[in-house]
Amino acid sequence: MQKISALLITYNEEKNIKRFLEDSAYADEIIIVDSNSTDKTVELAKDHPKVKIFKRDFVNFTDQKNFAISQASHEWISFFDADEHIPDDLKCEIINTINNPKYQAYYVSRKFFFKNKRIYYSGMQNDKAIRVFRKSKCIYKSNRLVHELIECDGEVGKLTHKLDHYTYSSAEEYRRKLTSYSKLRAKELYERNLKPNFFHFRIKPFYRFINHYIIRLGILDGKEGYMISKLHAESVHKRYVFLNEIYQENSSQLIN
Repeated sequence: MQKISALLITYNEEKNIKRFLEDSAYADEIIIVDSNSTDKTVELAKDHPKVKIFKRDFVNFTDQKNFAISQASHEWISFFDADEHIPDDLKCEIINTINNPKYQAYYVSRKFFFKNKRIYYSGMQNDKAIRVFRKSKCIYKSNRLVHELIECDGEVGKLTHKLDHYTYSSAEEYRRKLTSYSKLRAKELYERNLKPNFFHFRIKPFYRFINHYIIRLGILDGKEGYMISKLHAESVHKRYVFLNEIYQENSSQLIN
């Protein structure tokens, strides 16, 4: 039987950590890299017999996840998020797959829940991410600070069963998360020397709303679809506001 390491990065995940630990019973070890949580995340996890906890300052998602990978003892890794629930049929499929693998990594499709309501459209209908992979063949791309992507040296397959993605219990919680993503994305764009203009401030946010609400059928998800589309449009606008602020701050530093 192949052994597997279950990895997780955390910051104030006390409401999700017990479920994650229960879901990760299939793993031979559980690696948690915590970004100095101020709630009971570490306290709730530290006595679990399979858990190894590393406290580490957060730089960006890619950096934190690659550090977690480096701490894994086993070749096969599962890397889920704390707000994702792993159903039993998916757990069985993971174990069966790594004991007879055809690929070096595997996508897992996600059922998206917003405010405890299943969202079928709004751009979420094809949502998937690599969640199971070989340590020796995969790493997160260093040029992505947010919405991190796995770079795999080999072919990538897809598991049949889906996970449940319980995102946010309120619009304000979702807005805060998207705002943190916008700040990291702005840093990425600054490194690429992109300078924002009218197109970025006005056209791109408008298109993002249309894309989620009309093109990707968010209108069929009711008021939640409208809310999700609006919040994503806001996050695009904030991305370029933050990018412009970076340029202004660096410009003032040069003057001084």
